Amino acid sequence: MQDSTLKRFGVSMDGNLLRRFDHFVKLRGYENRSEAVRDLVREAIIKQSWEDEEQIIAGSILLFYNHHQRHLLEEMTHIQHGMHNLILATTHFHLNHDSCLELIVVKGKVKEIQELSHKLTSLKGVTYGNFTVAPVEQI
Repeated sequence: MQDSTLKRFGVSMDGNLLRRFDHFVKLRGYENRSEAVRDLVREAIIKQSWEDEEQIIAGSILLFYNHHQRHLLEEMTHIQHGMHNLILATTHFHLNHDSCLELIVVKGKVKEIQELSHKLTSLKGVTYGNFTVAPVEQI
């Protein structure tokens, strides 16, 4: 059962931590502390949901790589074809003569998406990889 009514609660914290948090709120452009706290709580809940390996998630795998790396493109294609049921779309960008960026949109069980992400980001020639995710179910 979902309860969407707004609830209030108090939070106590050290003055130094509060000053740093207020700086964070201002830097991120939040109108108030409550908006920032809500986003931080949502993010913590999403990260906790990754502990359930059967949870269905959607997200993206971002890869920066040197396309001149020997056999890298073949390995990436082989991995993606082997796990094609998890991949909704891919987009490839040429950043300069040597570097490419690939964005892979994914959906599936946490453990399967993490496996795909780890296989791709650990390939020789991938200089940076990042996996972002959100649960498919409402939080």
